[in-house]
Amino acid sequence: MAIELPALPYADTALEPHYSARTLSFHHGKHHAAYVTNLNKLIAGTDLESKSLEQIIKAVAGDSTKAGVFNNAAQIWNHTFFWHSMKPAGGGAPAGELAARIDASFGSFAAFAEQFKNSAATRFGSGWAWLVADAGQLKVISTANAETPLTQAVTPLVTVDVWEHAYYLDYQNRRPDFVQSFLDNLVNWDFAAANLAKAG
Repeated sequence: MAIELPALPYADTALEPHYSARTLSFHHGKHHAAYVTNLNKLIAGTDLESKSLEQIIKAVAGDSTKAGVFNNAAQIWNHTFFWHSMKPAGGGAPAGELAARIDASFGSFAAFAEQFKNSAATRFGSGWAWLVADAGQLKVISTANAETPLTQAVTPLVTVDVWEHAYYLDYQNRRPDFVQSFLDNLVNWDFAAANLAKAG
């Protein structure tokens, strides 16, 4: 069963002007699609071919002989999660249980936002910043390259992609501006709240 490129959860113009259709067309249509093509080539004819994306990631994590499989599979999963971490007319502060948990874990939404922005801005090279649930506490973590919380004992709630291809067409080298815009205009707190509810 071949792994397929998931469709975007919104039109390619839906996040403008904060995230352009041009960026989405390259990021989803070229980068994300390339990971899917590469993974299907790598797993063809192997026992991984019949597994789900999540099963593939967990099966090869930490196996240096399967680094190519892991990198492509994890990037497919991370990107799909990232698309859902944004929505049209998103951003601002969350409400309800998620807001209460952020206040309890970080002291305030403003304190969370600063930690999240710092984590994203200071990730050297390529990677991701995540808000995760970890044994009842919410935490901000950063992962490098294709690394994913899926291989850790945490539940990811939202993520921002800080690979350069995620933002360069719109923000050039101004990664902090992109992350600020993500929090102000794009982040999908409904998605985060649904993930938190599943985490318990």
